[in-house]
Amino acid sequence: MRKYLLGAVALPAILAVQSAYADEAAAQKWIDEEFQPSVLNKDEQLAEMKWFIAAAQPFSGMEINVLSEGIPTHSYESEVLTKAFEEITGIKVNHQILGEGEVVQAVQTQMQTNRNLYDAYVNDSDLIGTHSRLQLAYNLTDWMAGAGADVTNPGLDLDDFMGIQFTTGPDGKLYQLPDQQFANLYWFRKDWFDREDLQAAFKEKYGYDLGVPVNWSAYEDIAEFFSEDVKEIDGTTIYGHMDYGKRAPDLGWRMTDAWLSMAGAGSQGEPNGVPIDEWGIRMEAGSCNPSGASVSRGGETNGPASVYAIRKWDEWLRAYAPPGAASYDFYQSLPALSQGNVAQQIFWYTAFTADMVKPKSEGNNTVDDDGNPLWRMAPSPHGPYWEEGQKVGYQDVGSWTILKSTPEDRAKAAWLYAQFVVSKTVDTKKSHVGLTFIRDSTVRHESFTERAPKLGGLVEFYRSPDRVAWSPTGINVPDYPKLAQLWWQQIGDVNSGAFTPQEAMDRLAGEMDQVMARMQAADEQANVYGGCGPRLNEEMDPSEWLGKPDGPKAKLENEKPQGETVNYDELVARWAAQ
Repeated sequence: MRKYLLGAVALPAILAVQSAYADEAAAQKWIDEEFQPSVLNKDEQLAEMKWFIAAAQPFSGMEINVLSEGIPTHSYESEVLTKAFEEITGIKVNHQILGEGEVVQAVQTQMQTNRNLYDAYVNDSDLIGTHSRLQLAYNLTDWMAGAGADVTNPGLDLDDFMGIQFTTGPDGKLYQLPDQQFANLYWFRKDWFDREDLQAAFKEKYGYDLGVPVNWSAYEDIAEFFSEDVKEIDGTTIYGHMDYGKRAPDLGWRMTDAWLSMAGAGSQGEPNGVPIDEWGIRMEAGSCNPSGASVSRGGETNGPASVYAIRKWDEWLRAYAPPGAASYDFYQSLPALSQGNVAQQIFWYTAFTADMVKPKSEGNNTVDDDGNPLWRMAPSPHGPYWEEGQKVGYQDVGSWTILKSTPEDRAKAAWLYAQFVVSKTVDTKKSHVGLTFIRDSTVRHESFTERAPKLGGLVEFYRSPDRVAWSPTGINVPDYPKLAQLWWQQIGDVNSGAFTPQEAMDRLAGEMDQVMARMQAADEQANVYGGCGPRLNEEMDPSEWLGKPDGPKAKLENEKPQGETVNYDELVARWAAQ
């Protein structure tokens, strides 16, 4: 009998040891066959995977659900890394991919209902102002030191993450862990720009060199030149501009992703303007209470610079983009560049670099026969209202976010998966697939030094200090889901011709103030936003604000100054020197 009992006790332990060896074998297989290159050597990779195996034991056999938007990085996670994670840890992950609008809606629904729809989200850091105010997401700083300490990777190395400042709240606490990061840059066909005949023709007409535009005047001149003067290259009709205008949620992000500040709306200050941010929302320095979006309240959503930004978007889309571009959405416009009939795009997300480096055999007409890009990326030009010290452009930092409505055991399993897909073991290979860098060690790895010439400036940009000058939506936005949904309908009314840019922005600013007024009431009555909800300024005549120090900018008499360009090779040399 004693012998039988000993066997009964020993058997689970024996099976656990066998299982651990099996998991290690699976980890070694993935390290050898998939997770190369890496900033870690194979022994270091295996040691990191052994930690995951041990930490995941209490959750082996669990099935969890996570959600992200659809970009190449997340497709790789969903299709490849979930399989690796399950084989190594025993935790099955259903990594669902939806449109960004649906992801934001799911986050909002879970926060509002307190029902656990997903165990973790890759949720843009644009919601940092929301999460830090509502306190409905796990505070990861406290989580890693407390309840989540036993499932926090000792090799996580937060200091290695380039975008960690964007996922940190005003309280200094981390609310989100970066998973992918990409900037909104300028894209152009360098092979066309380098043609001596086109350079001569451009300079004769405009009086300055064809090159990377520094300001919107030059961008407009280049768009006009290729659309109306060049017209055709190698038998193909070409266009000087690409954009999109479909009435859909991503049309709102087209504007909130720093388009107004690129034109020059907002105040000086990085990563976001103080007191006026890139949405035109005012919040005084040292305060956590937004005080208005309308010019009449000291905001700038409907100010001259913002209206100019919307007008130029509409004009360029109609005059210089390919037919049908006005009906494209975000996901259609960016890959459309691979057709090879567009000279430049002012608003281009580097998340789609992976599509732009595909070979000719896959229908990409923007690379040569050897796969070398005929295009390059460069800093975004700025509009006439822009001043030195203002935000220069947008950067998306899609970040793992776990809501408090997720039960603790499921949150722990999801936190393990989140750390796995950003681990040093996995990240370098994942970055080669998706080209959305999050770790400094990854972008500086020798494999990217070798690959840099085929990536059109991406590596050089992310190795330069400029990489943090492009920044996500900041903390002036008190509730991203509530306010973001207001934008696309109003911008869609401009594209349809129902309203002028001024009328549309007046309506948008007014609606934003109405929503923030309701937030203010909720915060004052029930402390919904932790005392950091809006506190709107009383309305005044706009003349009391326009052109005043720290106020919205007054209308310029000349909104099209002389065009200015810079030589691309000199620009890259500056990045390298930095």
